[in-house]
Amino acid sequence: MAEELIIQEGIGKEEKYQSLIPQIKALVTGEPDMTANLANIASALKYGMGFFWVGFYLVKNDELVLGPFQGPIACTRIQKGKGVCGTTWEKGATMIVPNVDEFPGHIACSSDSKSEIVLPAFKNGEVALILDVDSDQLNDFDSVDELYLERLMRIIEGLI
Repeated sequence: MAEELIIQEGIGKEEKYQSLIPQIKALVTGEPDMTANLANIASALKYGMGFFWVGFYLVKNDELVLGPFQGPIACTRIQKGKGVCGTTWEKGATMIVPNVDEFPGHIACSSDSKSEIVLPAFKNGEVALILDVDSDQLNDFDSVDELYLERLMRIIEGLI
């Protein structure tokens, strides 16, 4: 079944999220396949919000393993506590990094990435996956992104 996102042009970031999040929820409701859902969510965020890179890392054994994503090729495996994604996994909390070059131990999967927001999703009280969103602009993420992407993570938690 073909799906289409409806994102009005010329509206602000908050209004885009307010339009996009319910559409994503409708898109994944009733679909039991996690890979399909994560792939569609990554695409919806990339094209709905105009992000540079959007993807998921899944906790498998003792590392994060690249899952569905949209954008340039990415790091395949990340250790706990390494880089922004590994630190988010370790801390179990959202991280906003205004300038990735100033983040100690940043893993440069793409030199075009300038800022980042990374969010965890939990299953049974443990981090199960990470949403990583990159921008090719400095200081591109704020409390609006955090608010709406955390709402999205609650939707994702209902799927895992």
